[in-house]
Amino acid sequence: MFMKKIVLLIAFVPTLLFSQSRKERKALEAQQKLDQVVISNLKTHIQNLTAGKASTSYEAQAVEYIANQFKTLGLLPKGSNGFIQPYKIDNGKRIDPSTYLKVNDKLLEVNKDYFPLAYSAEKKVKGTPAMALRERGAPWFVDVKDLFEDASKMQGGNVEVVIKKELARVASKGATALFLYNSSAVSDSLSFNGREKSAPSPIPVFYITAEGHKKYFSDHSQVLDVDGNIAFKEDVISGSNVIGYLNNGAASTIVISAHYSPKKELGGKSDESVRSVSPGANDNGSGVATLIELARMLSASKAKGNNYTFVAFGGNDGGSTASSYWLENTSINTPINYVLNLDMVGSYSDSKKLLVQGYNTSPVWSEVLTSVSDKKLQVSIDSLSNVTALNASFYKKEIPELTFSAADHQDYLTAADEDGKINYAGTVQIARFISRLVQAIDSKGKVGFSKVSNQHTTAVKVAESTTVAKPVRPDEAAAASLSRTTVSLGVIPDKANNDSGLKISGVTPKKLASRLGLQSGDVLTNLGSYKISDLKTYMQALSNFKAGDKTTLRIKRGKDDKEFAVEF
Repeated sequence: MFMKKIVLLIAFVPTLLFSQSRKERKALEAQQKLDQVVISNLKTHIQNLTAGKASTSYEAQAVEYIANQFKTLGLLPKGSNGFIQPYKIDNGKRIDPSTYLKVNDKLLEVNKDYFPLAYSAEKKVKGTPAMALRERGAPWFVDVKDLFEDASKMQGGNVEVVIKKELARVASKGATALFLYNSSAVSDSLSFNGREKSAPSPIPVFYITAEGHKKYFSDHSQVLDVDGNIAFKEDVISGSNVIGYLNNGAASTIVISAHYSPKKELGGKSDESVRSVSPGANDNGSGVATLIELARMLSASKAKGNNYTFVAFGGNDGGSTASSYWLENTSINTPINYVLNLDMVGSYSDSKKLLVQGYNTSPVWSEVLTSVSDKKLQVSIDSLSNVTALNASFYKKEIPELTFSAADHQDYLTAADEDGKINYAGTVQIARFISRLVQAIDSKGKVGFSKVSNQHTTAVKVAESTTVAKPVRPDEAAAASLSRTTVSLGVIPDKANNDSGLKISGVTPKKLASRLGLQSGDVLTNLGSYKISDLKTYMQALSNFKAGDKTTLRIKRGKDDKEFAVEF
C-alpha cells in the first residue's frame, strides 16, 4: 500500500510540473498580447505626434490629438480651455533677420562678429568713416577697453551705464552711428540682451566682438566702407499645455509629464515659421506617447493613494517655461506629491540605458527604485545633484522629481535607436517600470523633499548594469559648453526666468552663495564689471575669475538692490 502511494505520487509530479509550466506560459502569452496592444498604441501615438508637417497648424493638430486621447481615457479636463492651456510669454525682443553689417563689402556674422545693443535705434547706416576720426554726420568708433581694464571708471559696476552716457554724448556731437569695440585682452562678457527695457537710443549702436575686431577692425588707422541696418522683432513664446486629471479623491496629486518640442534648429538658425511651439519630425514623440499609455495603465491601477495629473508641456526648452506657467496657473487644488518626467525614452537600448535623474530630490527614491528593479531593463542612476537636468520650476517649490530618458541622448534626432526605429518593446518595459514605481509609492503618503548637495554620491543597484553618473555643478551644468570656469557661486539658475538678470531658484548648502546669504528669488545683475543678463553671460563672467580673486556681486531682491563682497 505504501509503495502504491509512492508510485502514484511519482506519477503525479510530472503532471504538476507540466501544469505549472503551462500556467506560466499562459501568463507570459497574456502579457505578450498586452504588450503588443501597448506597442500598437505607441506606434499610433508617435505617428500622430511626429508627422513631418511644419507650421503652427501642426501644433494645433498635435494638441488636439493628445486632448482627444485624454478624453477617451476618461480623464478630466484641467486646462483653461477644456484639456488645453494656451500660454503666451513675452521675452522682450530679438534680432530681426533684416539686421546686417557690411564692412568693405564683406558681410559680418551677427552674434559672432558683432551684435546690436538692445537699446539701439532701428535704423540703417551708411558711410565711409575713418576709425581714428570723429566727424559730424559720420559713424563713430569708440574703444571701451578702459572700462574693463580700469574698474575705477565703472559706475556701480555696470558697463552699460557708462556706455549709455557715452552714447548720449556722441549722438549730441553729430555721430550717425556708434561702433563699440574692446581692444584689450580682458573679456567683456557682453551679449545681446533682448530683455533690456531702456528707451531706444537716437542712433544705431553696433558692438564689435573680439573676433570681429581681430578680423575687420584691428587697424585703427583705416577708412572703412560701412553699410548696415538694425531691426528687432518681438520675442514672444506661445504654445499650449495639455492637462488631463484622474481624481481618486486623494489628498495629494502625482504629476506625470512629458514635453513636445518644435523642429530642431538646423545650422544654428531657427525656423521662423515654427517660432511658436510646434512638434516636428524629430520631436520627442516617444515621451508623450508613453505618457498617454501610462495614463491608461494607471487609470486601471488599484493604486488610488494619489490623484494623477498628466501634462504634455509645450516649449522648446524641455518644457521649463511651459511648466513654470502651468505651476503658476494650475487649476489642480490638491498639493503635488512628486513629479515623474519622461524625456526621449524611445531611444532606449542596451547601449543607451534608461537614465534616471533626480535621485537626490527625495530619500524615498532609493528604496523604491530598488524594489521595482527589472533585470530586463538596463538602468543608469544619476545619484548626484544635477538639478539642471530636472525642472527648476518644481525644484524651487520643493517638489521631488525624477526624470527618465535614454542615457547619452545628446545625439538624439528621431527618438530612435541606431537602426532608425523606435525601440517599442523597450518603451513598453519603461512604462511598466514607472507604473510599478507609482504603485510601490502609493501607500507611503507624502514623499519627502531633499535639497541637493554637490558632494553626495550614492551607487544604487536597480539592475545588474546600473551605473552612477559623473558629478556636475548645478550652476554650470546647463552652460558647460559656453565658458570654462574654475570657480562657482553655488547657485541653481531659474531657467524659466523671463526678466533681465540671472534669477536663482536655490543655493547649494555650504557653498559661497549660501555663505553670502543669497536666497531663492534673488536676481544676479553684476559680477564685478560684468553685467549679467542671463545664464550665458553669468557663465562668461565667472570664467574671468579664479580661486582667491576678490570682486563684488550685485543682486536685486524684490525692489532692493544689494551688493556683496565676494572672494572665490
